[in-house]
Amino acid sequence: MKSILISILISFISSQLFAQSDFKDPDEFLRKGEQVPKVLLVGSFHFNYPGLDAHKAAEDNKINIYSEKRQKELQELLDYISKFKPTKIMIEAYNSSKFIKNWKAYKSGKAELYASERSQIGMRLVIRFGLDTIYGVDSGDLLYKTTRTEEYSNTNSYLDSIANRHYFGGDDEMMKRYKNFYAYKDTLAFQNSLLETFKYMNSDKVLDRAFGAYISGGQFTSEEMEGPDALSMLWMNRNLRIFRKIQRIEHTPDDRILVIFGAAHIAILNWLYESTPEFDLVKFNEL
Repeated sequence: MKSILISILISFISSQLFAQSDFKDPDEFLRKGEQVPKVLLVGSFHFNYPGLDAHKAAEDNKINIYSEKRQKELQELLDYISKFKPTKIMIEAYNSSKFIKNWKAYKSGKAELYASERSQIGMRLVIRFGLDTIYGVDSGDLLYKTTRTEEYSNTNSYLDSIANRHYFGGDDEMMKRYKNFYAYKDTLAFQNSLLETFKYMNSDKVLDRAFGAYISGGQFTSEEMEGPDALSMLWMNRNLRIFRKIQRIEHTPDDRILVIFGAAHIAILNWLYESTPEFDLVKFNEL
């Protein structure tokens, strides 16, 4: 409630600033009073623990999403997200074919829904709202696409060098602090309900500090520009491509687009959706 009141107050002050001065709200030019699609970003940990991220949860901090306790908590989380009433759902996958196939097998009683959040949140909400599909909008990045394809001639030694760097992580003091922060978040997910955990993970400061891991210490702080170049061509580029894939999907002004991704993506996507006049961002904790 407090965060909602603060958001309303900030919005009111901002509107009053424009109303009481000679300065125009930019959206007088950019939106012109037109309705735009709403977007809700939901940052998640990976329920199936694929172990593909730099940080990996300890075995004793992993949850079993199929357990009776977690399924009950999942319903509470789904009820909360359902306040948004999504009309389109986007997930962290390159395409949706295997999830739709699994969904059909689930409906016919031949299989369980996959353990990942893409199915346990995404597909369950597809079913709840009677939607006809789910959209896989993940993307590769320019750096690896440039250096790890058959067409690449291996002539740019600089691109090779940054493509082969582990630009994220390290053993410096700041990265050690981040590792403690990640371990704490794993403990939260294990000890608290899914909804409580998601509200914490999707709070503004937690999201912003999560992105801070990419720019504070680690290999980002290279002597030259390898760190910034790798980050911009890999992680930033991947999220810009994800944004573009969502942007390309046909939508109407009435659409309510739910985007479910690993929490590390959300700070960048949040910034993109706050910046564009083409969509109206809804914050998770303000539902």
